[in-house]
Amino acid sequence: MTSRLSLVLFLSALAGAQVPGPPAAYRLGLGDEVLVRVLDLTDELGANPFRVDQDGKISLPLVGAAQAGGRTVEELRADLVTRFKKFLLDPQVTVAVSAYHSQPVSVLGAVKTPGVFQVETGKTLYQVLSLAGGLDINAGSVIRITRQKAYGPIPLPGAELDPSGEFMVAQVSVGAVIGAQDPTLNITVRPYDVITVPKASTVYVVGSVKTPGGFGLGNSDSLSVLRAVALAQGLDKTASPKKARILRGVEGTTAKMELPVYVKAILAGKSPDVPLGPGDVLFIPSAHDLKTGAWKAADIAARIGEVMLWRY
Repeated sequence: MTSRLSLVLFLSALAGAQVPGPPAAYRLGLGDEVLVRVLDLTDELGANPFRVDQDGKISLPLVGAAQAGGRTVEELRADLVTRFKKFLLDPQVTVAVSAYHSQPVSVLGAVKTPGVFQVETGKTLYQVLSLAGGLDINAGSVIRITRQKAYGPIPLPGAELDPSGEFMVAQVSVGAVIGAQDPTLNITVRPYDVITVPKASTVYVVGSVKTPGGFGLGNSDSLSVLRAVALAQGLDKTASPKKARILRGVEGTTAKMELPVYVKAILAGKSPDVPLGPGDVLFIPSAHDLKTGAWKAADIAARIGEVMLWRY
């Protein structure tokens, strides 16, 4: 009876010292601190927590170094039960995290060094992106965050549960984080967050330009016609800019609408510039195109395909 009472008191005291935090799937990492208690060996182990070292191990009295990094609390406990059987017939071992100093965070997409990073608690979105080498030149204008629901809400406008109900999802503009426009948007990351930086959307310039191709929008939502023509190295000698057009997708369909755009007047500063959005195609026909009729949507689509082949 005395032994059972001692066990109850022991577990109650341990629960009081335990830090609320991640679900059971959390894997220990560098710097995490764990409390290890073994009934009848309390004095030998002492009251202080054990810190996960650079090798992912904790060093315990009696049993020596034990692998903790990369393991869940339950996996570590099971290993310690086996180790303490050298000293006790039926070891009553309990393991609890007393301090979280490490957390795995995935950074994917258009960053220089994508991967999974073990980061210290309290790191911000900007700091984690820096660990991944910063944004790639092809980075788009938003950063997406996916978080396990167990770790709480994402403190960003528009955050919501995904269809599965298991993950919170949100996004924030690159400019808001990198440019420090609003410090509250530079949120603190949580364990197992997945941070994704999609590649920039693309605007295509095809037809009678010197260097047809696809051009990323970068951190912007649009690209002006004037800028797009400049990126394509200007018009070819055979260009007929009066007949230029923009092909733009119709939302919810595979169809495209054709919009006239007065490129010659824009280049001359006689007409307002026109913004091009993600997926837009600026087509500059040549005199030959006008004669042969080779400026229909199907012909333009074929030219986009050629551009994609050149790029890749």
